[in-house]
Amino acid sequence: MTTTLITGVTGAVGSRYARRLLADPDRAVRVLVRAEEQVPLWRDRGAEVIPGDLRDLDAVKRAVSGVDAVVHLAAAFRGVPDEEAIAVNHGASVALARAALAAGVARFVFASTTLVYGPGRGRPAREDDEPQPGHAYPASKVAAERDMLRLHREEGLPLRIVRLAFVYGEGDPHLDWVRGPARTWPAHQRLQVVHHADVAQALTRALDTDGVDGRIYNVADDAPITAWELLALGGEAPEAGAADRVLADPWQGIADTMRIRKELGYRPIYPTVYAAREAGAM
Repeated sequence: MTTTLITGVTGAVGSRYARRLLADPDRAVRVLVRAEEQVPLWRDRGAEVIPGDLRDLDAVKRAVSGVDAVVHLAAAFRGVPDEEAIAVNHGASVALARAALAAGVARFVFASTTLVYGPGRGRPAREDDEPQPGHAYPASKVAAERDMLRLHREEGLPLRIVRLAFVYGEGDPHLDWVRGPARTWPAHQRLQVVHHADVAQALTRALDTDGVDGRIYNVADDAPITAWELLALGGEAPEAGAADRVLADPWQGIADTMRIRKELGYRPIYPTVYAAREAGAM
């Protein structure tokens, strides 16, 4: 039985992914938990719990000791100061990668974001495109990716990077939140999304596939959703004139997923938001 350390289990992605992995009888799961009140919750679910903060190197070393793999999902994102996003997403993440390397971990999966690409290129962004992050969150992810890739090249970190589109589903209020800014978008502006079930699929494929160290994978469903559709799903109509707003870059935020389909066999369980809605998985 293999043991996988999962970080970020108090977050939307990490909590759902950890529960899925805990349901697999062939896997043991260890979690790094900062909040004391979360410790009994995860122990009751069958996880081995290491109390501690991602920025506490001693706790990180305890967390990676003896595990076979790490799936790093912890991140500082919306509502935090830029310096905290940089400290967690870059500094602490690279320290975790170094600790995992020193501990002899066989697989290290890092969750990044398709926001790293920035403006479009007249086509969907591909994994080998140079990132152009526009604010602290994707910039900190890019910095972590680059340092981890350097560790892969120079010291053999068994790294796999997954860049996630806008995550939704399974009671996650993410789509409800994004309707706020979407009210000001052109009606035809698109948002690329991915369901939690497909995030989990992609993470596990990246975790389990041999021979893909150093690879980066975009993860999304098959059909970006327009602002008009997003608002309609919430029972709203676009503002008057939304269809006439200028869309400066129709490709911004859209990423190509052919690599993960070809190399890891990824096929979305929910290829569209409508498929997820019809399945009762929103």
